[in-house]
Parts: sequence; C-alpha cells; structure tokens
Amino acid sequence: MADDSNWYKIENISKLDSPALVVYRERVRENIRQLKKMIDDPRRLRPHIKTNKSEDVAKLMIDKGIQKFKCATIAEAEMLGISKAADVLLAYQPLGPKLLRFIQVIQKYPDTTYSALVDNISAANEMSDALSKAKMKLNVFVDLNVGMNRTGISPDEKALELYLHCSRLKRIRPVGLHAYDGHLRNPNINIRKADCDQAFALVESLKEKIVASGLPEPIIVAGGSPTFPIHAGRSTVECSPGTFIYWDKGYLEACPEQPFIPAALVITRVISLPDATKLCLDLGHKSIAAENELSRRVFFLNAPQLKTVSQSEEHLVVEAGMSHQFKVGDVLYGLPIHICPTVALYERAYVVEKNRVKGEWKTIARDRKINV
Repeated sequence: MADDSNWYKIENISKLDSPALVVYRERVRENIRQLKKMIDDPRRLRPHIKTNKSEDVAKLMIDKGIQKFKCATIAEAEMLGISKAADVLLAYQPLGPKLLRFIQVIQKYPDTTYSALVDNISAANEMSDALSKAKMKLNVFVDLNVGMNRTGISPDEKALELYLHCSRLKRIRPVGLHAYDGHLRNPNINIRKADCDQAFALVESLKEKIVASGLPEPIIVAGGSPTFPIHAGRSTVECSPGTFIYWDKGYLEACPEQPFIPAALVITRVISLPDATKLCLDLGHKSIAAENELSRRVFFLNAPQLKTVSQSEEHLVVEAGMSHQFKVGDVLYGLPIHICPTVALYERAYVVEKNRVKGEWKTIARDRKINV
C-alpha cells in the first residue's frame, strides 16, 4: 500500500478532542487483505479479536470471508455473536460464574458455534456438569503449554489423558488442540521459525497419539502474530494473529518480515510548557498502554525526537530540547508500542478516511459485560 510520509495527518483535527484513539479505515482494510494473502485458504484463519474489540472491525473481516475467530473474554464472545460470526473459540478456560455466563452467551446467539479451552480434568468435569444442567453440549480444545508458561497442560501423556477423559464425558467433546507460542519473538525470522518448529513438534506428536487412540484427527489452533507466517505454512493449522488488524511500533520492530502497516494512532496535544526544554501532553497512563518501561510506550510520528521524562494518570512529560518550536495546542500523532491494551482504554475509536474523521467505531468489548 503506497502512502506518503504524511498518511496520518488529519485535516479536520481541530474538531477532535484529545487524547483520542483514531483508526484509518483504508489501512485496516489493507491489513485484512495482507492477512488473506499470507495464507492458502481463508478458512484456516481464526483471528483473535482482542486487539480491536469492535463489532465494526469484526464485520469488516466477516465481509471478506473470514468466519472463524478467537477471543479471550465473555464480552468479546458476545460481541462476536452480535456480529454474527460463524465460529468462535473462547481462548480461556471458563469456570464458576464465567462458565455460567458463557453458557448464557451460547444460548443467546444460537447462530454462532462456540467452543472453549480446557487444560485439566477437574475443569473438564465442572464444564460437563454445568452443561448437563443446561442440557447443552460444547466442543473443547485442549490447551497446551508449549513454553509460554501461562496456561495449558504439557503436550505429553498428561495431555493425552485429558483428551481421552474429555472424550468420555457426556456434555463436552474434544475436537482439537490449542497451542499459543507468544513467547517466541526473536526478530530474526529464521531463529523464530526454528524455535517455533521445535515447540510445534510436540503438538504434532500428541496429535498422532490421539489419532492412534481411535479418535478423529484433532483440529490444531496455533500461534499469534509473531509466528503467524510460520504456522500459515502448515496446511492443517488454524492461525490466530490479532495485532495485525491495527499493528503497532512493537511489532514493526519485532516482526519486520510481516507486511502489515500501522492503522491506529493516539492523538495528543501539548497542554503546557513546564520549562524551557519540556512539553506536557495529555497522554497519561489512562490513554496509552503503560506496561512497558517509560521510553517504550509511544513513538510520535511527527516528532520522533521527543524523549519521555515522566508519566502520570493524565499527563506525559517529554524532553524537546533547547530552542524547540512547539507551542501549547500543537497536535502530536502517537504510534503506540503496544496497541492492544491501548485500545482497551478507549470506549470508541474515531474513524479516519481520506485524511478526515468521518465516524466512530465503538469498542464495545472493552467492557467486561455487554448484555450477558
């Protein structure tokens, strides 16, 4: 996609209060196009919705033939039901109140086929019991720990035991394996591929054992953004990138081989000049993802020389140097280092098309509850 260096400039920026999240519709569409171009069959795409959390964005993908999705929260699952997605995997093990809410979502949106993760026998039993009371059945994917060390069961005999146990329960049916390898982020694609292949070999071995036990071949859902190009080359794997839709500075640096382009920015303004060299912006912790260290939160496209000095809830102080020309009211266009948690800070994104704000997309799944 050919863009000049001023692609991000908004002509009617004076109408937009700050801080604000803006998304560039043409660039979002381009990222969807690139996603489909990188895989042989769009039916193997299962994008994660956690980056955009938007019904409008989900429908853009659905309109382009993407029918399967992954999500992490009950609100995201419901948002996809509202969007009439055909197939949704809750990439989370629902227990207790979350399980009861998930069952309610499934009942409320019968046109969407839902599934969930499971990684231990007690959770499988709880899910089966709750589904029995609801007189429902549910497909599940056994969640594998392939090195992320966050959730999942080791892809060994214990995972096989869990898969077989699930196959004997009346209300849940194991249909696949889920392997998220988000820890594999080496900027060198060759090293990243070698690491990915090593982790995936354990998944393939488990798949063969499941088939040998007499059960159908499991579906494999694998990877995120960094390993998407690698898993896209495996003809039997469903791929789950998420950040591709908006992209960010972090992945521009970590995954230089991928063709996605930044499609979402934060707009901020200079609100004060605390001394001769510093600027204060209205971009605090509540407006930009703050989990990274101070210098790794935002990059200003129209002021790359600025260096972050401090940040608080509503303010960001940056060093501009002596004799700078900035004035109170100046607009800065910030590219987030990490877009996903940044989006979750905004109840809406303002939509830019042909360099003008022309509407908004509600980030409805940022709430923990929509209806259910």
